[in-house]
Amino acid sequence: MFGFDINKRGTPQGEVKVPESLGIVVGIVFLIVAIIFQFFNFTEDSVWLVEYNAALASICFMILLGFVDDVLDVPWRVKLLLPSFATLPLLMAYAGHTTIVIPKPLVSYVGLEILDLGRIYKLYMALLAVFCTNSINIHAGLNGLEIGQTVVIAAAILIHNVMQIGASVDSEIRQAHAFSIYLTQPLMATSLAMLAFNWYPSAVFVGDTYTVFAGMTMAVVGILGHFSETLLIFFLPQVLNFLLSLPQLAGIVKCPRHRLPKFDPATGLLTGTKDGTLVNVYLRIFGRKSEKSLCIHLLVFQALACAFCFLLRHFLAGWYK
Repeated sequence: MFGFDINKRGTPQGEVKVPESLGIVVGIVFLIVAIIFQFFNFTEDSVWLVEYNAALASICFMILLGFVDDVLDVPWRVKLLLPSFATLPLLMAYAGHTTIVIPKPLVSYVGLEILDLGRIYKLYMALLAVFCTNSINIHAGLNGLEIGQTVVIAAAILIHNVMQIGASVDSEIRQAHAFSIYLTQPLMATSLAMLAFNWYPSAVFVGDTYTVFAGMTMAVVGILGHFSETLLIFFLPQVLNFLLSLPQLAGIVKCPRHRLPKFDPATGLLTGTKDGTLVNVYLRIFGRKSEKSLCIHLLVFQALACAFCFLLRHFLAGWYK
């Protein structure tokens, strides 16, 4: 399985066959490490063991579906539904709380401080997994962007978990954030290894296998770590990209197969098209850029979004919740 780099079309690099779907390698190594980790951390009667294995089952299912997508080129409308099937093991095994804390400014209107959503909470879990998985997948198209954004978000998740473990005295909260670290750390490590091969000029393409695997893993740690609100703010560029893409995804505006910027072989620069993606909008606002420079700019924007999340949590602490 191989492909050609569309952003280098018209140059010698654009004629090179690049191996595709190498995300399967990252996914397999991640699963092996995560499975072996159980032997050193969990006892047979651990209350977290069932959810840990359910999380791995969902991630494994998503890797399989991602690889099927790479091989069969599944239509995007079907692709949107795939994560909902992959989350079934997690949803069926989930035995945690289904309550949400009402923001303090709204308590007087709702009349409750804690609201039990019941099965609606599980629906929310499934929708979060669908969003995270597909949002990584559609914010792509540049060498290193898919893995780069995953590494930045994973680093933010790790920092958040360490901060929460240090600040909390509740053993259940501390364990939930530790659980999140157990899955985020191997995700970040395996992604960094693959980034060395996927960075510009890319020697491999990770394919949908990697993007859906990374998205599902981060959704799982956000759900079981009980910080889904924080996770969504970490995903701020992906949320923005989704909103920009909505007219094309909904069929209101014509959606081409590849919504990539236009490459000029003479200058080696990319120009933004009218397609509704963050990549194209960024180019239209800030002007033409090389692929490597554009990727770095977008990753810096991702890091700033994560830093904004930490600042927001700091200023709203004690007032919002």
